[in-house]
Amino acid sequence: MTMKITAATRALTALAQETRLAIVRLLVKIGPDGLVAGQIATRLKLAPATSSFHLSQLTQAGLIKPTREGRSIRYAPVLGTIAELLTFLEENLSGGPTDKTGSRAPARGASRATPKAAPKKKAVRRRR
Repeated sequence: MTMKITAATRALTALAQETRLAIVRLLVKIGPDGLVAGQIATRLKLAPATSSFHLSQLTQAGLIKPTREGRSIRYAPVLGTIAELLTFLEENLSGGPTDKTGSRAPARGASRATPKAAPKKKAVRRRR
């Protein structure tokens, strides 16, 4: 499934803030089990209110998913959404997906032919 531009914009907006990017990086490193909100705040040295605000923003963007565990909330990365965002960026910013050999498809409107070398300029001799 291809990510729509509105979802990509929402995710990129959420990630365009240092603390939120740090939270997502931490949760991706931890893996699909995620961490309890207090553990995230402790590891990143965040005040509880600050971490709560940022976790809410990331949840709304669909990058993390909260799960209640008794009195705590565990946050896990939504790896599918993150993968879709990476694919979206690759397809829309780098000329398209790579093929099996690792080469990129040419950008839209680009010619597949090798560009011709510019003609060499003749040297001009100056008279004294």
